[in-house]
Amino acid sequence: MECPHCHRQASPRSKSCTSCGGIIPPAQYLLEESGVEEPSDPTRSAPPVASRKGTSSRVAKLGDRFIAFVLDAMLLFGVFAVVDGWIFMRWGTVDGMELNLPTAALLLAGVLNALILFTYGWLLEASFGATLGKALVGIRVVRTRQRSVLAASAIRNLLRTVDGFGFYLVGAMVAGCSPCHQRLGDLCAGTAVVEAEEEGRTARKMLALALGTAVLSGAAWALPRICSENNPGQHTRYLNHVIVQVGRTENSAYFRVARLRIDIQLASNTASSAGMCEFADSAFPFVTCEPSVNRCTIAETRRLYE
Repeated sequence: MECPHCHRQASPRSKSCTSCGGIIPPAQYLLEESGVEEPSDPTRSAPPVASRKGTSSRVAKLGDRFIAFVLDAMLLFGVFAVVDGWIFMRWGTVDGMELNLPTAALLLAGVLNALILFTYGWLLEASFGATLGKALVGIRVVRTRQRSVLAASAIRNLLRTVDGFGFYLVGAMVAGCSPCHQRLGDLCAGTAVVEAEEEGRTARKMLALALGTAVLSGAAWALPRICSENNPGQHTRYLNHVIVQVGRTENSAYFRVARLRIDIQLASNTASSAGMCEFADSAFPFVTCEPSVNRCTIAETRRLYE
């Protein structure tokens, strides 16, 4: 008998595949023996995956999953910007043109960002089978094992921290070697990413697009207002050591993390004015330039033809 997930041979009447661990329908061997269902063509690019509902779907392409990841990252970036801006303006201190971020603000921002990332993937995949990025691309997450949907989604998203090593290099390598393109989180959770059914796909894409646009628009509206509020920094008793400093001087902008400082030289208005005035002195002798005040004034006007 052939496993409907990885298409490897399994013993007749077995309930699960010994190779991939996927659930085998109870009457799978009868369908193959009677000729109702033929073994799939091994030359196909991706084998079908049977969900616990009994339906088979095509495995999603790695390129589609990458596009969905990029779309989700863009959406979450807007949410992170609002959350981090609120934390930094509330627990950080602003001194002139310098923003000081203590350890407490950075830890709180990191914890909230990780919590939002986990909750976003966990709840959406458990409730609807897809995040907004996956819905826009047309793929979804299905279960291949007898495990509750909340537990499977939680395991899948918790192991994202391991799959994400090296900018998802670990997850990409494991998924590329897996017959069903399952990353480490999918293998441990008993899930797989497949192409969504055609029925209702357009409606789901339109709804996901509307929700994503609303979230990004709200973030673009809220972030400038959060940063413009003059909130006094909340001082904590512990973890108040300044770790990050971002500021600007007259001619440069700087970014400091612990003892590492990066200075970015800005274009000097004085230098550009001096260059303009040097050209003006040679071309127009009647123009007097004053680079120190960043302007050129006409000292006297002479007639070209006297």
